[in-house]
Amino acid sequence: MRLIISFVFATLLVGSAAAQEAVAAETVTIPEPVAEIAQPPVDVTAVVPEVKTLKVLDASAVSLAEFRWIARPVVVFADSPADPRYAEQLELLLARPDELVERDVVVLTDTDPSARSEVRLKLRPRGFMLTLIDKDGTVNLRKPTPWDVRELTRAIDKMPSRQQEIREEKDAVR
Repeated sequence: MRLIISFVFATLLVGSAAAQEAVAAETVTIPEPVAEIAQPPVDVTAVVPEVKTLKVLDASAVSLAEFRWIARPVVVFADSPADPRYAEQLELLLARPDELVERDVVVLTDTDPSARSEVRLKLRPRGFMLTLIDKDGTVNLRKPTPWDVRELTRAIDKMPSRQQEIREEKDAVR
């Protein structure tokens, strides 16, 4: 603050010997910067957990074999994307995605019977159908009406593969 006042005063007395003396009298010595304290590098993956999102894929672009032992496909079939049951089912699934992600669920959709996708040929739906497939590839559930995430997660939690995952999670915590 003192330096600023001296500078302003010196500019008022421009060209005078008094101005030069005032500026010289206010010479400030700036100390050397303090050495920075070394911080260990932060592992971002340890601090921020991986964010997973619910994957919704077109069934014509994938094969069920791609998900074996990796994810549990929930396949939603309809004869048209305008089918109200299809729209309701997607709304129900997308309303609570965290519970599905926790159970390694991938949503596959197929609304084009004329495309004859591999998934449609294997599961052979008639109109709207919801299918739950376990990680080992077995068809666990077929429903002709939309199901809530709560009902789906209960069905998944009864599967032997999910029971094993729950036991492994408990053992890892100990």
